[in-house]
Amino acid sequence: MSTAGAGAIWNVASAGFTQSITKPLDPDYAVVERCLSGDSAAWEDLVRLHTRRVYGLCYRFTGKDSEAQDLTQDVFLRVFRALSSFRSTEGSFTTWLTRLTRNLLIDHYRRTRNERVTDSIEEQLPRVEVRSESVAAIPMRPDSALAGREASALLQTALGKLSPELRETIILRDLQEMEYREIAEILAIPEGTVKSRLNRGRAELGRLLKKYREAV
Repeated sequence: MSTAGAGAIWNVASAGFTQSITKPLDPDYAVVERCLSGDSAAWEDLVRLHTRRVYGLCYRFTGKDSEAQDLTQDVFLRVFRALSSFRSTEGSFTTWLTRLTRNLLIDHYRRTRNERVTDSIEEQLPRVEVRSESVAAIPMRPDSALAGREASALLQTALGKLSPELRETIILRDLQEMEYREIAEILAIPEGTVKSRLNRGRAELGRLLKKYREAV
C-alpha cells in the first residue's frame, strides 16, 4: 500500500480512531496507540513491523508470490479500516491481526473457489500438530539439508498436500511461531485440539518431506 494511499485513508478515517487501548503488555501497544490517536507515521511503522508475518501467511496458503502480495495489501487495508475495533484486553495485536488475515483468506477462497480444483478454505486450511522424533529429523526451515528456494519449494509442496486444518495449524505454530493459546483463540478451538492437529500434521508433513527428499 502506498504512503499516499494510506494518507488518503487516514484523512477519511482518522476521526474514527478515537478510542484508546489500556493494556500496555502487548509489544505493539505503543504503535497501535499512536495509530488510534491519528499518527500517520505510526501506520507505516505498524505495516513495516507486520508485513513479513502477513505475507508469510498469505504465501503459505496460496503458494503464489503475486497473489500473496495482493492479499497482504488487502489485509492491511482491512486492518486500517478495522483498527478501532481492536481491544487489547481481549488479546495481543498479533493474534488479532492473524485472525483478521485468516478471515480475509477465507473470503478470498470463497470468492475464487469456482476457479480452483480444491475445496473451499474451511476444508483446505485446517491440519497439523505435535512433533515426533522422525519429524524432528526433517528440516522445517530451508537452512538444513536443503537450502534456500529448493527447501522452501519442497516445504510448500508438502504443505499443499496436507488437509486444511492441519496445514493451518502447522503454519501458525511452526512457521509463524505462535503460542498454542493464540492459535486456539484464532481458530476458535480448544488448545487440546490444536495440539492433536499439530501432532498429526507434523507426522504427515515429516512423511511427505522424507518421501520428497528421497526422490531427489
